Amino acid sequence: MIGTVLLGAVLLFALAAVFAETQGKTNEGKICAALTSVAAIGAAAALFAAILSDDFSYNYVVSYSSIDLPLLYKISAFWAGQQGSFLLWLVIHAVVGMILVQNGRMTATGRGIYHVLTAVLAVLVLIKSPFVPADTIVLDGHGMNPLLQDPWMAVHPPIIFIGYALLAVPFVYSLESMIKAPMDAGFLAPMRRWTLVASAFLGAGIFIGGYWAYKVLGWGGYWGWDPVENSSLVPWLLACVLLHLISVARERRGAFYLVHLAAIFSYAFVLYGTFLTRSGILGDFSVHSFAGSDIGFYIALANALILLAGLGVLIARIERLPKGAVYGEHRSRAFLVLLGMLLLVFIVVIVFFGMSMPLISGLLGESAAVDTSYYVRTSLPIAIPFALLMALGVLMPYGGGRAKRPIWIFVISVGGGVLTGLTHVTDVMSVLLSTFSLLAVAAAIAGYRFRQIGFGGMVAHVGAGLALLAFVLSGTGSQTTTVTLTPDEPQEIYGHTVVYRGQVFAENGREKFYRYEVDGVIAEAVTKLRANGEDAAREPAIARSILGDLYIAPSPTSAERDELILRRGKTVMGINDYAYRYESITFEPQGDGKTLVTAQIAMTDGEEVGEAAPSILATETGGTSQPIDVMDGKFRIRLTGVSADERDVRIEILPSMAEEAALPVAASLSTKPGISILWLACVLVTVGGLLAAAQAVSPSKGGGSEQRSA
Repeated sequence: MIGTVLLGAVLLFALAAVFAETQGKTNEGKICAALTSVAAIGAAAALFAAILSDDFSYNYVVSYSSIDLPLLYKISAFWAGQQGSFLLWLVIHAVVGMILVQNGRMTATGRGIYHVLTAVLAVLVLIKSPFVPADTIVLDGHGMNPLLQDPWMAVHPPIIFIGYALLAVPFVYSLESMIKAPMDAGFLAPMRRWTLVASAFLGAGIFIGGYWAYKVLGWGGYWGWDPVENSSLVPWLLACVLLHLISVARERRGAFYLVHLAAIFSYAFVLYGTFLTRSGILGDFSVHSFAGSDIGFYIALANALILLAGLGVLIARIERLPKGAVYGEHRSRAFLVLLGMLLLVFIVVIVFFGMSMPLISGLLGESAAVDTSYYVRTSLPIAIPFALLMALGVLMPYGGGRAKRPIWIFVISVGGGVLTGLTHVTDVMSVLLSTFSLLAVAAAIAGYRFRQIGFGGMVAHVGAGLALLAFVLSGTGSQTTTVTLTPDEPQEIYGHTVVYRGQVFAENGREKFYRYEVDGVIAEAVTKLRANGEDAAREPAIARSILGDLYIAPSPTSAERDELILRRGKTVMGINDYAYRYESITFEPQGDGKTLVTAQIAMTDGEEVGEAAPSILATETGGTSQPIDVMDGKFRIRLTGVSADERDVRIEILPSMAEEAALPVAASLSTKPGISILWLACVLVTVGGLLAAAQAVSPSKGGGSEQRSA
């Protein structure tokens, strides 16, 4: 109950903070904001305590944790499900609210609006609470999905939700600036800084998710245009649009309304993406989505109310916004930036319709989804002029004039076309994109040298240009083939010598490794096994190099298996020419509701006679068993079931580990040229955003000296 009480306290303190701010009671507002944050942290601590202490009286703990789950994944279980991830979002949001109150840059109006958003999140968490009591008493939980049992699970979701929470701040600054009178440009500098930090965290979360997906089979590589992936991409792209519109607005006050539109839709799409991923609409179309739940309706309602409120304020105050042209002449930086952002908005629209297609088609009839080719066909023609505008924009000075045109940047850009040629890319659009991408990289460096862009902006632009180049090289330039590899027999594949060295089983029996030797260097593919020996999650073998990776995805081996049902006292023949007889069974309580069930099995091939004692560890939620070696390791057997009257048992007969390891394995091998460039680009974009946020702010022009880093 303590968790639910604390969630209720979050809601009450948030509403109290709203009331205090509306009454001009700043100190009381600060106290309520602090109490909101403390209550949210307390609720999180209560859930952590329940998970770490194996308190299975809560449905959430039963669903996502278990006694034997490693500590790192018990911590990650906090945000593995809908309820916990919403609570994480609420905690971050409440802590940011306390920071906003303490730094004093935001007015009472803005602080009140932010506390309203906190209250909305608190209501959503209360509706879908992680503190719902379990339906039945159990002594152990189901554990975490093996696909999520990865160290990146401890990092990826929190960073994403930090980005989500921080994007609320520019939204609030936008509403605050429109409501107060007189309207000025004072909001631009803090809005820009918070947007930079928000986009850096959200971008970092997306990049980490891409890297994680790259090393897990079945998740579509580093980017599969999955609707859930896109739900984070859209607000991040809009945050990038917002950043550049702010740079224009500092020079051209007539662009204020564009800044407000971008701020409103950036946060609205955070909620819209959350609705798509949490409502169950994408359940049949995404490998990342959550199961359906009634929370979707309430998220959609909150999204609609917040979007309408933002647009309503903009419509009501638009006549009071500064007037004027958003750019002076076509040959100006403002015009180029606006044109580039228009192209980026086009990409946002493309992605929005793509990820929303299951919802749109479902409303019209039968749900359907677009494939990845839709995104490539529609976004590639836009990405080409966008990359060109990235280059031209930073070379054009503020206020108009002649652009800087050093010859060396155009020489460097030719390298993009050369690289694509070396990776066997021949289509014109890919060559153009790679050429303009390197042009954007070189232009960003030149722009910094000419003091037309700040250091942080230069780093981010270099990262963005390299990312576009890497997309072409690793996507269009990739080659794929499927081969069957026999142990210890080398094969030449795409200029690499590949030798399959067989399978290796971990001592704990929960992992199986496919070992490869690529150009003399060992690379291992990992298959995580369930307790019954079945495949649970698979990771490829990746032979990494600066020029590119060789990606090896083995297909599961089809070793011959046999399943027998044995009746006590009767002999049954198996496919391996051995006869089996079930003789007796024992039950040993293990504590915590677990029972070790062991069957005594006799076997013979007519010459040798052996005995085995396979077992199942039975729990209230099921049972687990491991294969055991029999007949001096000639093969393995596993106990898979026992009848209620104990007269029959079911066993599975498997080949020995040595036999299974020696089987030929079919594998998909693909080249990933330039993939290391992509990881570097992701780091540069994130670091560049944080560096830009850390630069000194001048009060002039709503940010003055910051303008070069936009």
